[in-house]
Amino acid sequence: MRDVEQWMSTRLLPANLRERIRRYEQYKWQKTRGVDEENLIRNLPKDLGRDIKRHLGLHQLKRVPVFVDLDEQWLDALCGRLEQVLYTKDSYIVREGDPVDEMLFVMCGNLLTVTTNGYRTGFFNMDYLKDGDFCGEELLAWALDPHSSTNLPISTITVQALTEVEAFVLKADNLTFMASKFNWLHNQQLRHKFRFYSHQWRMWAACYI
Repeated sequence: MRDVEQWMSTRLLPANLRERIRRYEQYKWQKTRGVDEENLIRNLPKDLGRDIKRHLGLHQLKRVPVFVDLDEQWLDALCGRLEQVLYTKDSYIVREGDPVDEMLFVMCGNLLTVTTNGYRTGFFNMDYLKDGDFCGEELLAWALDPHSSTNLPISTITVQALTEVEAFVLKADNLTFMASKFNWLHNQQLRHKFRFYSHQWRMWAACYI
């Protein structure tokens, strides 16, 4: 933490940014005790790293309703490509109009989602995400569409952490890899399941109605 303080001082960061960085570093320390897990696992033999990721992620993944019925092969592949992320209170995960480059699966914490339906005058709708919920599902539709543009889809919502949040993310390149390798992702039943559990899709449907 001393190195971080020195860096912030050297860069002349304003007080509000310094406080946000301190809160994040403290939260990260609570969760990892200073161990860089991703780097540690990356430097281990692949099979050992994969088994560790499965041990750390499998139980958490099964708390996400859309993953409950996945077969073991798919879960193994998913565990190996998910990345753990931490957010402190008031952090913005994505803003309306930004490119969506990852799906986020909430393990612990609460988030607020807001849409203005493309900044339409007078329009405002909000919802909440909690443990087991997810967002960024438009990235799944983008990855599954063979005719989709190389440009990432644009977020229709703003997502902000209301509490400290622990989550897994699946980045765009990993999602496209899995979409090309696992035909099960193209299953219509899976798409319906994502829609059923999607707060964003229900919000969009309400806006449309």
